[in-house]
Amino acid sequence: MSRTLVLLCVLSMSGICMGLPEVSFEKHVNRIDVNIGGKLFTSYVHQIDPGQPLIAKNRLMTKPVLFPVYSPSGTLLTRAYPFMKKAGEKSDHPHHMGVYFTIDINKDNFWGNSQKPLPAIKHVSVDTMEPGFGKGTLSTTLHWIASDGVSMLEEKRVMVFRVLDEGREYAIDASMTLKALNQKVVFSDTKEGMMAVRVAPWLKEEGGTGQYLSSNGERLEKGVWGKRAKWMRLQGQLQDKTYGIAIFNHPASTNYPTYWHARGYGCFSANPLGQGAFQKGKKVKTPEYLNLALMPGESALFKHRLSFYEGPQTQAQLEKTFSHYTSSGD
Repeated sequence: MSRTLVLLCVLSMSGICMGLPEVSFEKHVNRIDVNIGGKLFTSYVHQIDPGQPLIAKNRLMTKPVLFPVYSPSGTLLTRAYPFMKKAGEKSDHPHHMGVYFTIDINKDNFWGNSQKPLPAIKHVSVDTMEPGFGKGTLSTTLHWIASDGVSMLEEKRVMVFRVLDEGREYAIDASMTLKALNQKVVFSDTKEGMMAVRVAPWLKEEGGTGQYLSSNGERLEKGVWGKRAKWMRLQGQLQDKTYGIAIFNHPASTNYPTYWHARGYGCFSANPLGQGAFQKGKKVKTPEYLNLALMPGESALFKHRLSFYEGPQTQAQLEKTFSHYTSSGD
């Protein structure tokens, strides 16, 4: 290798010079596949494939989701239901689909609706699709449409897919900016939201191998549910190998640090807007309900990193990841 090329590699620190696999995108009618090193990592699914309906009968997909989500070596980390049938999986909460972002607004049930066409979060457009070595960016526009058919929110969603830790970790830096359109929008203060993952059965705490750990050092659902923390991880074993999912909350995100709706049955969610609901659940005498409101033209930012990794990660390692995520301008 010439001295000039070596210098360019050092200066640019580009993914190709560092030997990182390419993050690429493949567009289909109902989804966009995200491939890393030529293998599927996840798909941004914005509508159901007519040739492959949900296995949950009489159910609809009323929000874009990321499904499936695989570890770097190809292990499925999200629950297959309601997209696919997998032995040993429960069929509860059909609205828990892979990785998703939603919460109720103006008393419309965006979180739990899977039986009616509306309310729904609708994919409008792909704004950016930039492949690259070590990282790729996908940005989209979505509308949150009320049960009366009126668009209440415009969402600008930016997802940066990264290869970290020499390929042992894949991360999604997700930034969602929600802007009120032509009416006042009030976000429900509810435990059921917001940046969520429904994990594979073997990774959950109840009947699985997973254990929650928060940035505060607290463990298990009973120690972390309804509390604030900068980050949370769920780590477990499958066939003598360790896997984990971690969610990091960025300080620029609304009502940081987030509360956590981290359940033993497999619903793993960062929810900054359920303040009063969580305080009530923790038996606080006088809960302070948030009920975030946006007037037309106002916006709120929600920003997280979702990490899907292999091999055990300690609290110190996760804290280092958080520090890098929150200090890096990349």
